[in-house]
Parts: sequence; C-alpha cells; structure tokens
Amino acid sequence: MLDDIHIMIVDDDHYILEALTEMLELEDFQIQVYNHPSHALNALEKHAPVVVLSDVKMPKMGGLSLLAQIHQLDEDIPVILMSGHGDVPMAIEAMKEGAYDFLEKPLVPDTLIQQLSRAVEKRRLVLENRKLRQGLLKHQGLEAYIIGDSPSMQTIRQQILALAQANVDTIIYGDTGCGKDIVARALHEFSERKHHRFIAINCGGMSESLIESELFGHEAGSFTGASKRHIGKIEAADGGTLFLDEIETMPISVQIKLLRVLQERAIERVGSTKTIPVVLTVIAASKENLAQLGDEGKFRKDLFYRLNVASLTIPPLKDRPEDVLPLFHHYASQAAERYTRDLPELNANLLNKLLQHQWPGNVRELKNAADRFVLGISEASIDSIKAEEDGVGRYEERMEQFEKQLLTDGLRATQGQLNDAAELLDLSRKTLYRKMKKYHLDKQNFRRGEENGQG
Repeated sequence: MLDDIHIMIVDDDHYILEALTEMLELEDFQIQVYNHPSHALNALEKHAPVVVLSDVKMPKMGGLSLLAQIHQLDEDIPVILMSGHGDVPMAIEAMKEGAYDFLEKPLVPDTLIQQLSRAVEKRRLVLENRKLRQGLLKHQGLEAYIIGDSPSMQTIRQQILALAQANVDTIIYGDTGCGKDIVARALHEFSERKHHRFIAINCGGMSESLIESELFGHEAGSFTGASKRHIGKIEAADGGTLFLDEIETMPISVQIKLLRVLQERAIERVGSTKTIPVVLTVIAASKENLAQLGDEGKFRKDLFYRLNVASLTIPPLKDRPEDVLPLFHHYASQAAERYTRDLPELNANLLNKLLQHQWPGNVRELKNAADRFVLGISEASIDSIKAEEDGVGRYEERMEQFEKQLLTDGLRATQGQLNDAAELLDLSRKTLYRKMKKYHLDKQNFRRGEENGQG
C-alpha cells in the first residue's frame, strides 16, 4: 500500500540492526532488517514500497554495490548509506551514484528520522505517480502506448494484444526510426511478463567478442580483462523479455549460440560449462528481410525459423500520414513536460509542412522536430520540411478530421462528461459545445458507450 512504506535496514552488525529497529519503530516506521545484502536484494522488486538504509562496509557486497543493483531494479528507490569511517570521498561517490543521502555513524537520531521521513514521502509520491500513470494506461489501453489512427496502426495494436498474451518469439520489421523499440516494449508491457525485466540490446556496431559477452555473460578470468563475473543480457532477462534490435547485424558465430539458447532455453556463460536455464520471450527487430538474408547466406535460416513464430511490420510514417499530427502532439507534450516549458501553439505554416513532409527518418525524425518546436527553435525544422505541393484544401479537410477525432477520443475517455472532457482536451466548456455542434457529436452516445454517428 502507498501509505505503508517500509524501511529496509541492511547491516551485518546485529547490534546496529536491533538498535535501529527499536528506535525507528518507536517513531512508527515499518521496519524490515537484513544482515546480508543479497537477502535484501532477493526481497526487493520493482515498485516495492520501501526506503533502504544500508551500511557501506559489509563483507562480499558493500553498500555502493548494493546501491547500484537496487537502482538497476528501480532507480527511484531511495537509498540512504551510513558509514562509521568518516570517508568523505566515499560519501561524494555515493551521492554521484544516486544515493539519497550519506550519514556518518554514530547516527544522530533526529537527522536520521528527518531524512527517512523525507525519503518515505519521496517514495510515496513516486509510487502514487506510477499508479496514476498505470491507471491512465489501463483507461486508454494500447492506444495511449501505440499512437496512431491509421488502419495499419490499428492492426498492429490488435497484433500486439494477441501476441503479448501468447508469449511467443516475434520478429518486428520496419525502417530505421519507425518505432520498433516501442512496439517491442508494448509486447512486454501488455503481457504477463510485465512484472519482470525488459532487457534490450542493439546488435549493431558491436564486435563479435563484445556482443557474445553482453548476451551470454562471462566468468572471471575467461579472457583478458575479465576481472569479475558478468551477467549477460539473456540471463538478466530471465522471466521477462529480451529485445534484440538490428539482429540482422549479429555475427554468424553468435547466431549459432543464440539458436542453441532458443532451442534449449538455457545458457552457458563464456568461460563456464555450467548450464543455466532461462524462461523468457525473445523479440527481434530488423530493417532487413531476414528470410531474404537467409537465402543470401547472410543470416542463419534455422535461427530465422526459430524466431519467426510470429512477425509484424511497421509501415514507414510516409505511408500513414494520418498518424503525423497525433504523434507530433504526443511528443511535443512530452517535450514540454521534460523541458518544463509551456506547449506552444502550432501555426498553420508548420502544420501544413508537417502534413506534407515525407519523414524519411520516420517517427524518430518527427520526435526531434517536436523537441525543437518546444525548445523554440522550430524555424530550422520548418525550413527543413519542404512542402511538396500546396494541398490547401486537403490540409483543411485533414485538420478537421483530426480535430473531430480528438474530440471523439476525449468524449469517449470521459464517457460524455463535458466538464471532464473540456479539462482533458484543454478547452473551455463553451468552445467544446461549439465544436461538438460543428461535428454533430452527441454526449449521450458516449454515455451509452456507443460510437458516435457520422457527422
């Protein structure tokens, strides 16, 4: 529960654990104690309602290592480190690594209680915000994740829901920048694996030895420079999803090893003969036709057949122009929040050029244009978008279609409650009434959950 944040105390000194527990319970904190960092890690999960209070100097795993592993799981978990060594450089390093605070032993009770109270409040706010975002995602469904009104994107959303429930290995095809990573993430988030990790690796630009180590991990001493054990991406994705982007660039020798993993659902780290079972779904992405590459001897056919349980293709943005404005608004809104700026108003000149541009860089190019627009340097992006034809009539028609769709989505989301719809759409109630009249939208249809008629 959000109002039940626990303090997880990690220290190898039993006396310290008992003293802190007694003191903090008297202050009404909920306490969990662990004398081994590994035990604490095993008890943690993403979204856990906890604040961690950990000693720095502990055998096998110190506080800084614990901090790093906790933030791999959930970077927003507040971690307060404590040390009796008065090590200022260590305190600086801890803060650089993302520690919430660094306290020196012997602890000052008032200071400790004050910092824990602040950390608890911070964690509560983070979890409340996540709960709100998750509620919005559930309310709006996949349409809030995969943006677009084109028939092709509607089909992709249907495919995502079906494949996410099936938990099958999948290949995503699409040009550079079209959003293959977003579709892969959606396949994970709308599946039963969503509570486990989504691990992504870009196979492009990696040497054979590096990608092998990154995928399968290695044991200490397995090769020059391997000073300690490294857990690979496949093992890290156990229980969740492994996303292999640009898989067409993967070296053939590594493809052979990956095929074995897919067949046996087990790995061996480089330098080890121990077999480690893994349960995961593999999603691969490629801008090339893997079947054709297989015919040309540039990709293992057996790996292709093993991965190709299912596949889906994302069309380039130029083939789905009705998605341009919803995507631009989505990314501009995100940019305004990210840069703490007001969302500027789109002028007709920019809107026209957005609609006419062919977007060779696909969604990635559009996102960059939205960022520049919010940052106030849109003139450069406007100049780079060359209108290919005047198309004024078509522009006006498409703008009206877009506006009607926005109103329809807002009314549907609020079930025809006009005050809520006006707030959601950032319109005055009077303006909402006028636009509903223009497009013949009846609030009663949305209250009954029915689709509105043609306007």
